[in-house]
Amino acid sequence: MDGLDAVFEDAEIADLSLAVVNRTSPEPLQRILEKLFDHQQVDVMEVDRDEETEDMVYLLDGEEVIAKSPLSAVADAILTVNSDLYITGTHTLEEVDPPEVIAGLTDVPFHLRGYPESHKEKLLLIVISRYIERLSFIHGGGKHRASFQRLSRIEDERGTRAVYEMLADTDIDVHVYGMPDWTPPPEFDLTMHGGWEGEFRHSWFVVHVPEDESLPHAALVALETRPRMWKGLWTYRTEKVREINRYIEAQL
Repeated sequence: MDGLDAVFEDAEIADLSLAVVNRTSPEPLQRILEKLFDHQQVDVMEVDRDEETEDMVYLLDGEEVIAKSPLSAVADAILTVNSDLYITGTHTLEEVDPPEVIAGLTDVPFHLRGYPESHKEKLLLIVISRYIERLSFIHGGGKHRASFQRLSRIEDERGTRAVYEMLADTDIDVHVYGMPDWTPPPEFDLTMHGGWEGEFRHSWFVVHVPEDESLPHAALVALETRPRMWKGLWTYRTEKVREINRYIEAQL
């Protein structure tokens, strides 16, 4: 791997789509979901199916249904909330459990806008970041690497600080990356990696590699291509996650 950008060049893009099945919920939920994935590689459709449960969202790989979640769960996780829920710590790490149809959107490149251009798109990356942090916490060991662009974000965002205090209080080997405008206090058991340019400045990643190779792996990688404009994806493929981890360990 020559750089984090290679994650997107090497992506094995799946033919994923979302279907809202037998919707009885208000139409604005459907419109918000469609807008969230507008101009992405994930189509959103609405279908009626006899003898199927109402207000469900299906994740399809081609024609195959690979995950199902209630529309209400998708709404509670992403459609009717904003990033403050996670940044302020209102939504604790123990409560992070993204719907399967969202967590399952793996190996799909997304092109996302931050605030104020969009209130929702970047939330996808925030939700999956918290999901990977929770996975690290549950496993309680292995490597956890996360980039924040500015390391002071750990201090400034109450929810983020709470998460990394929890991770640092386990046997996980936690490494944080970004522009070094903040230094963790001695009691904060983190390894800091700082730089002012390149991937330190423009990358956002969260990577979990458990000690036991048979356990679930996860990595999210996003790059800021222009101010408040991101391309990102996440993957659970063990070999790809370990390759990303090796690159970060060697180069940052």
